[in-house]
Amino acid sequence: MTMIVEQFARPTMARMEVALDRACEHLAHGGKHNVRKRVAQTIIRCAKTGNTSLDALTEAGERALAQRLRHGGGRAEHRGTSIRPNWQSAA
Repeated sequence: MTMIVEQFARPTMARMEVALDRACEHLAHGGKHNVRKRVAQTIIRCAKTGNTSLDALTEAGERALAQRLRHGGGRAEHRGTSIRPNWQSAA
């Protein structure tokens, strides 16, 4: 199994880290490990397609997080409040 640092150039890795932080920044304490892991996996898949701009990676992470919150069964803490799976319909 190839380590992720061997798959991507250093600048791409830096953008991936920033994208993960941006996608999870609204979660309390940056989010739980399992949520961040799922978001990171989506960002990695995006980068593997060659789409390595910061905007593309961040968007992929945000989409993954939104999907996880909608379909992940459960709640994620959002800076002192809770986001339920149907949080978008409450707007």
